[in-house]
Amino acid sequence: MLKWIRALDRVLKGEATSTAALRTGRFDIPLGGLSLVGLLLGVFYGVCMGVYAVITRFHRPDAYMGYQQLAASAVKVPLLFFLTLVITLPSLYVFNALVGSRLSFLTVLRLLVAALGVMLALLASFGTILVFFTISTSSYSFMVLLNVVMFAVSGMLGLAFLLQTLHRLSVAQESLPPETPLPQTEPNASPPGETPPQALPPAEDIYPPLDPTQSLGAGARRRRPGPLDRPEGQMLGKHVRTVFRIWVLVFGLVGAQMGWVLRPFIGTPNRAFTFLRPRESNFFEAVYGRMVDLVSPDASSRSWQRK
Repeated sequence: MLKWIRALDRVLKGEATSTAALRTGRFDIPLGGLSLVGLLLGVFYGVCMGVYAVITRFHRPDAYMGYQQLAASAVKVPLLFFLTLVITLPSLYVFNALVGSRLSFLTVLRLLVAALGVMLALLASFGTILVFFTISTSSYSFMVLLNVVMFAVSGMLGLAFLLQTLHRLSVAQESLPPETPLPQTEPNASPPGETPPQALPPAEDIYPPLDPTQSLGAGARRRRPGPLDRPEGQMLGKHVRTVFRIWVLVFGLVGAQMGWVLRPFIGTPNRAFTFLRPRESNFFEAVYGRMVDLVSPDASSRSWQRK
């Protein structure tokens, strides 16, 4: 378990996605181990979400429903992410192949699992903040919107990680030697005074190793690139960026609606516990309704759908 946690730590610090680590054009992470760590992180955040149901029903005849909601949330949060992975993985592979990438299906799967690991690590880091607001407010609408914001921030940063890693993998692939090198008809035949053609620079030249003794003026050291930093001097084509941005939009829509399908995550205080709600409305209408309830408490009597 410890080595899998260290693997996630390497991903978060950018060590697993450095250009030198990706020089072979593959993204090597422990797929099963990272999935298990992500599962546990999701369970932790789900427990933090369920604390609201426990507190609001405490000392009530239906207090047991609060613990039922807590257990259900602990199951649903990791389920939300991994179901979204299953649904969006084929489209990511097809989009990736469409732009000319040579990444294998297994590499794309590892990349998406790593991105979900980043999302779940960020989400779990918000867990204590969520519990703090849970015990300091009784507003259900506020708690719903707070969770939406936390999921949105985690999702955006996780997808930014995915896009930058795809970028670096593309750069690493371009640095690989061609599979069938062209024959040299006249080796060493460069005219005097001309520089012979140079091969593509090695992958580590894009991010050269740091020299701890080297300073960049006024004693400043060069910062090691993080997982969200763009490779210097390397740009993806406009059509490639457009294709992947479309996929990011698809992933966000699928994740949002999947969260709505799996509701409730928090548990409405005045409704009986149920593992899943009937299929009705949609995620965006529900969020709008909660925003109206938060701004105008009198509007809570309207028929907005409960998350």
